[in-house]
Amino acid sequence: MSSPLRHVVVVGGGSAGWLTAALLAADHDSASPDGLRVTLIESPDVPTIGVGEGTWPTMRDTLRRIGVRETDFVRECDATFKQGSKFVRWSRDHADDVYHHPFVLPHGFHEGDVVAAWMRHPEAAFDRLVSIQPHLCDAGRAPKQLHTPEYAAVANYAYHLDAARLGLFLRRHATVRLGVRHVADHVEGIDTRECGDIAGVRTRGHGLIEGDLFVDCTGMRSLLLGQHFGIERTSCRDVLFNDRALALQVRYPASDTPIACQTVSTAQANGWIWDIGLSARRGVGHVYSSAHTDPDAVEAVLRRYVDATGGAGCEVIAQQSLAFEPGYRRRSWHRNCVAIGLSSGFVEPLEASSLVLVELAATMLSDQLPATRPDVDIVAARFNDTFAYRWARVVEFLKLHYVLSTRDDSDYWRDHRDPASAPARLGELLALWRHQPPSRYDLPRLDEVFPAASYQYILYGMGFRPQRPARRVPTGPADRAEQAFRDGAALTRRMLPALPGHRELIDHIHTRGMSPV
Repeated sequence: MSSPLRHVVVVGGGSAGWLTAALLAADHDSASPDGLRVTLIESPDVPTIGVGEGTWPTMRDTLRRIGVRETDFVRECDATFKQGSKFVRWSRDHADDVYHHPFVLPHGFHEGDVVAAWMRHPEAAFDRLVSIQPHLCDAGRAPKQLHTPEYAAVANYAYHLDAARLGLFLRRHATVRLGVRHVADHVEGIDTRECGDIAGVRTRGHGLIEGDLFVDCTGMRSLLLGQHFGIERTSCRDVLFNDRALALQVRYPASDTPIACQTVSTAQANGWIWDIGLSARRGVGHVYSSAHTDPDAVEAVLRRYVDATGGAGCEVIAQQSLAFEPGYRRRSWHRNCVAIGLSSGFVEPLEASSLVLVELAATMLSDQLPATRPDVDIVAARFNDTFAYRWARVVEFLKLHYVLSTRDDSDYWRDHRDPASAPARLGELLALWRHQPPSRYDLPRLDEVFPAASYQYILYGMGFRPQRPARRVPTGPADRAEQAFRDGAALTRRMLPALPGHRELIDHIHTRGMSPV
């Protein structure tokens, strides 16, 4: 009988490493003598990369699952609430070109034909007709009231956060409360068994650390899966051209400056700018393609944006240049090694897909944790199939934001619109969506990263207009959607005065905390 899997070694810290270690430890009782042993080895000299500071609503479930108080998380990670994304100038280079990708389903999404009903209102923006959240975000309203319990919501939400602080917060929680062993050391080599599995990693100060399963969270270096096992990445550069980012941390001009409760993504001639509001500062960055522009031009554009959106002379606290090769590993799990986070892949920070893929991978690993070595190969095959599918869907979804643009002010946008640069499956779906809206038939898995509703928000926000088929559309479903729109409008009128301002809620949490669940 095969010996049981008793010790998981996570190599690398940051958000990916500590989230993975915390989930494994919480789910498998690492704090008890009979529980799963979880060791995390973290180089003291490798800085945390915080390209994206946005999350998805799944993060609420993850934090609750590992036993984190939401009040502590908000206070210690400089966190704020995120209700979706706002896209500016993506369809055309004009200030009034704005649409939202909120975190709530369209009103009546499961009750009627939302798109058919929307088409009866040619003057209405899809997002604002079918969702309350664009109205809440425009008004600067928080997604919960001052006394709403921890993790509960009035409107669905995720977080904006400081990635470096998140890593430190999770490290403390995992080691103090969950029983994770933390080894601050440099990995200098890898020992293998005769069968080819990793037997252990050799460290400078702690010698050989053996384990049964190894999780590669070493970032884009991918010391275990990439360098040791030679599992190659699939490049996405022919589909998504961005490979550089310049990130700034910008201080608010005043302590009472309103905090945006959505990620603002503003298209530029050769890329786009993210703008994320934390409690003490903004995180602002320009993502771009090095084949279409240069760092000096990007910095000039970004500085102008900061001056225009925060007032001239806003203090820049920190600046960081980042380079990445867009792509992912179709096989994230090989033998007894699984890559999670940047070691598995990264395409670009649009739509905060990086952290949610960390959560999904860590959750699946913990849920499906193999009991013995023979089980590893079975779970690995399932894991690889799941994440090869998810990465391909993420690439398609992000490409959708570019291929629908009508901007013609640079080669960057003209190249992105070239049909030859779009995945074949996306081209087929766009042809189909001319006559029917995105649905569960297009995205058949129960746990899609981006469901059909997300595609609808992007399609119709970007100006895509379906052509209704010749056959008659039943009036019943559309009528039910119309009633849902009326109910949504009434709900908006009630919620706008009932919800606090975003900064008001954040200040309340810092001084008084949130109500317990």
